[in-house]
Amino acid sequence: MTLLLKNVTKRFGKHTAVNNLTLEIPENEMFGFLGGNGAGKTTTFRMILGLLERSSGDISWNGEKIDYEKSSIIGYLPEERGLYPKLKVKEQIVYLARLRGMNKREAADELQNWLERFEVPEYIDKKVEELSKGNQQKIQFISAVIHKPRLLILDEPFSGLDPINVEMLKEAVVDLKNQGTSIVFSSHRMDHVEELCEHVCILQKGTPVVQGSLREIKRSFGKKNLIIHADIPLDFLRDLHGVVRYKQTMEGCLLQITDENVSQNIFSELQGKGFVRKFELEEPSLNDIFIEKVGARYE
Repeated sequence: MTLLLKNVTKRFGKHTAVNNLTLEIPENEMFGFLGGNGAGKTTTFRMILGLLERSSGDISWNGEKIDYEKSSIIGYLPEERGLYPKLKVKEQIVYLARLRGMNKREAADELQNWLERFEVPEYIDKKVEELSKGNQQKIQFISAVIHKPRLLILDEPFSGLDPINVEMLKEAVVDLKNQGTSIVFSSHRMDHVEELCEHVCILQKGTPVVQGSLREIKRSFGKKNLIIHADIPLDFLRDLHGVVRYKQTMEGCLLQITDENVSQNIFSELQGKGFVRKFELEEPSLNDIFIEKVGARYE
């Protein structure tokens, strides 16, 4: 059940929102979309779902067109939340579930299970407007997954949530993946994408600038991060050959270096100068790669 986008383009008048995007999103995986505001992530999601007509290109799920007939196997959590504030939680979630082919009893039971999992069973008969934004988001998430979709699209699912609720939703997303759901999601938090996704695509102005296996992307990036905690001045390291970036920290410094060999030279330079508490070489972060490829920090 692979999701395939082939040469997909979307234009709004003279503006090209998505430009010749080709992606293969593997089944039973979490795939991460990154990019600044206006990069084309939400437009891509809406084209996948058929909410927007593409200007050119093809989108298929298991070799078939995605249309209304497949709504029972697809779930979507939009960035702009869309629950009816005056309706009670049970009324609208059961209604939405029935639109996707579930019967009333099955939907009510599944809703109860999710509310208990999210530790809010008392909200079943509350109006949505009576809930906090974080709890509204939990209900919106339940509406996207209650029918056990095989393809789930999540647009900024963790935005506005406190750390406890972020972890709760992340665990739920991982469980859905382990049960066989293919998940595509965007996030403003690169650490979430890095933690959850095996494959990623970074969009810039509608064009992919990085895509593929996260492990391979990091390996091909080449550069490494070096963390040093020491009780001595470390400013002199910024001028050493192979040091790309130097950032002073409370405990010492964080360096970006061109390769592992540079770390050995730095280690030699530190010998005999004082006490070094930490000297740790790390893979580049997704944020490092984004800054390099897009030229701006992603916030």
